[in-house]
Amino acid sequence: MASNSIAIESDAGIKEALSRDAMSGFEELYRKYYRRVFSLCIRMTGNITEAEDLTQEVFIQLHRKLSSFRGEAAFTTWLHRLTVNQVLMHFRRRSVRSELTTDDGEMPDSIDPGTVNPEAMPIVDRIALDNAISQLPPGYRTVFVLHDVEGYEHEEIARLLGCSSGTSKSQLHKARLKLRRLLKKRAQAA
Repeated sequence: MASNSIAIESDAGIKEALSRDAMSGFEELYRKYYRRVFSLCIRMTGNITEAEDLTQEVFIQLHRKLSSFRGEAAFTTWLHRLTVNQVLMHFRRRSVRSELTTDDGEMPDSIDPGTVNPEAMPIVDRIALDNAISQLPPGYRTVFVLHDVEGYEHEEIARLLGCSSGTSKSQLHKARLKLRRLLKKRAQAA
């Protein structure tokens, strides 16, 4: 296993490690990238249970699609894109289900707070920001996380979400305004 650990440190070594011992190599990939995938899922969904499920789905997709990794981009970039796509497909499926359940009078599941870059700010500020982000409408939250947390450009977000870059900019602006109001309200209450 030690040889796989060393080999997987580079993008070129990923396929080689998997070809030598597919199960052991995939386990190493899972251990190495689980936290990164889970963190992105939780930031995008704001729900721990959904993030756990999506993380598993991402690794299932990774196992299926690993042979399509050509090495043209860094493995982490490819895995990041795979994760974002999986979460967006989840949102689309959930949106369809939500429309169906709303007709029956049911409310969508509540949203639990996620985590945003744990080392970047004091714990109290992180909790306040996590709570505020979790209160954003799903569209605003998705654009906010993709742009301000993950660093995507508006054109990339527009392609991912199937909207115009103007819509992405508008939703980001509205998300930031709502976050400011929520954080200001919390600060005044404290």
